[in-house]
Amino acid sequence: MQAEFDHMKFQPDRADGVNLITRIESGHIWVRDTALQTSILVPWEGPAVEWSAPTQPPWTAEHFAQILALGSELVIFGSGARLKFPAPAALRPLYEARVGVETMDTAAACRTFNVLVTEGRKAVAALLIPA
Repeated sequence: MQAEFDHMKFQPDRADGVNLITRIESGHIWVRDTALQTSILVPWEGPAVEWSAPTQPPWTAEHFAQILALGSELVIFGSGARLKFPAPAALRPLYEARVGVETMDTAAACRTFNVLVTEGRKAVAALLIPA
C-alpha cells in the first residue's frame, strides 16, 4: 500500500498572482515554491496561514470560524487522506456568513482549489495534513 500522499505534482494552467498548490507529498503541501507541514488555510491570494484544526475529528465551530477572516466566498475543506465530514454544527459560522463549503480528501481539495482560483473565484483551501 502506498503512503497517504506518496507524491503528486500539479501543473497549473496559469498563475496570475493567485496561490496555487503545486505539489503534495506525505506530510507536505507545496504552495507555489514553499513546502508547508502543518494544517493550513490557503487563500486565493496572500500568504497561507497555519490552521489550528486537528487532523482528526471532532472539529469545532471555532476551527471553521478562523476561515472567515480571509473573506472567501467558498471553502474547500481537505479532510486528509480519506474523506471525513465535519459535523454541521462545526460549519455553522460559514453557513451563517453564507460561505459555501465543499468537503473532499486533501488531494482532491488541492486540485479543486487550483481550478477555482484560476477561474477567478475567491476560494480558500482549508487543508489537513496528517503527520
